Amino acid sequence: DQQTHVLPTRDDDLAWIARTMGYGNCCAFLCELDTHRELVAGEFDILLGGKPQCNGNGCGKAGAKLVPQLDDLLDQLPPEWPAQFRSRLALWRQHPRIRALREDSRARLSRLVQRTAQWLAEGTVTEEAALRLIDWIEPLLRRESYLALLMERPAVHERLLRLLGAAKWPARYLMQHPGVIDELASDELLHERFDAAAFSRELQQRLAALRRTGEDDEETCLNLLRRAHHVEVFRTLARDVEGALTVEQVADDLSALAESILGIATHWCWKHLKNRHRSDSEGPQFAIIAYGKLGGKELGYGSDLDIVFVYEDEDERAPEVYAAFVRKLINWLTLKTGEGDLYEIDTALRPNGNSGLLVTPFAAYANYQQQRGSNTAWTWEHQAMTRARCVLGDASLRQRFDEVRRAVITAPRDPQALSREIVEMRQKVRGAHPVRGGKFDLKHSPGGMVDAEFAVQFLVLSQSARHPELIGNVGNIALLQRAEAAGLLPDGVGQDAASAYRELRRVQHRARLNEEPTQVMPPELQDERNAILTLWDVIFKPSA
Repeated sequence: DQQTHVLPTRDDDLAWIARTMGYGNCCAFLCELDTHRELVAGEFDILLGGKPQCNGNGCGKAGAKLVPQLDDLLDQLPPEWPAQFRSRLALWRQHPRIRALREDSRARLSRLVQRTAQWLAEGTVTEEAALRLIDWIEPLLRRESYLALLMERPAVHERLLRLLGAAKWPARYLMQHPGVIDELASDELLHERFDAAAFSRELQQRLAALRRTGEDDEETCLNLLRRAHHVEVFRTLARDVEGALTVEQVADDLSALAESILGIATHWCWKHLKNRHRSDSEGPQFAIIAYGKLGGKELGYGSDLDIVFVYEDEDERAPEVYAAFVRKLINWLTLKTGEGDLYEIDTALRPNGNSGLLVTPFAAYANYQQQRGSNTAWTWEHQAMTRARCVLGDASLRQRFDEVRRAVITAPRDPQALSREIVEMRQKVRGAHPVRGGKFDLKHSPGGMVDAEFAVQFLVLSQSARHPELIGNVGNIALLQRAEAAGLLPDGVGQDAASAYRELRRVQHRARLNEEPTQVMPPELQDERNAILTLWDVIFKPSA
């Protein structure tokens, strides 16, 4: 109930307060504290009609010299600061946004610059991070709340600098979506994972609140989805950069987020479809089948969604209604609004590819995949089916899809003919992605990730009828381990290839985060390459 704040007298307690507030030591903390005390005392003296009291640090606002005003700081940048940092700050002397700042914002910016410089001197952050902070903050100077957040929460300031310094892609994402910085203020950020149920529940609650005020128009829904998506991507990104998640966990969370977005967008979009023939309570008799990275739960930042749309509805209006619905849904997912976009959508894996219907009756899809009739799937489409899963639909449609997938994967096949077809397809893919200069492309070179993926697809299509443990869509690493445990691979070959694939994914992930090429010069990653080449030879050389 005290009306004043009393500083602790113990040095260790004082040091804890200083560190918590982002100061390097007690001296720096007490120095700035005295400045604020003098400023407040001076204002009270003026208010009460007295003369400002002086002490050794100066009088009233003169005490602010301990924290230089922004103009003074920019005019006399300390020579010990890094050269590039000083050069970028020098440009602020005539920057129109800097000159337009209010006095309190200029004071905050001055302190932020000095705190950043202090951390640079201490080696806490990199010069690259400091330069990216300038790039990030310049367009946002009118949003004074961001300056206040960084100034009042040193931990947020420091975490932002670490994120900016970690790689180029996080820095670019922060510049595109600056509002997500609020997430850095959460103490629980690094200790949580994406929660699909909580995410969906919160979005539905927000929409319900908007509906009560009549603000639930289509544009509002689109922007609400985008803001929520950007926040969750950023949360995962922050955990990733801080080392709280593995590459596999990042992919799991991004895949779960994409599934949630698809589910919510489908539900909301259907309600905005004018010619829908079913009530809101019934909903569409509709499913989304995921392939590729989403199907295999290996989604990365900015990955496309490879998806196929099917429906099961006997109403005579169904073909027309679902065609219009899917076009609208794709537009909802891909349209760039003021809040950005969500995903690029690739539907090339639908029956008959780009020449086929955008949305297919489920029976026609099943017949196509199971080679009933004259219009049937190719082997490469069955390869894709090994990584497919139903990510949206009622229990009946999900079960029917699982039955179709199982039938496709376990169908009798001539192993030698299958081997030849997969090798030929691999050669076509390699020809479409030439690698020059003697480099090793993590994905496309011999011994790269695609070799491992094609090897797994052969094992699944040729052996799962006799080895049902290969039917599940559990990912390439687990399938390689299961194949070795089943005796389909020599001892160590599956495990070594699985470890190599995991490492190549990790290196690829880091390269993409920093917007670097995913090619390296040998002998880098030679052990991983050899492990996957051995897997390839064991599976395909005997029949080559």
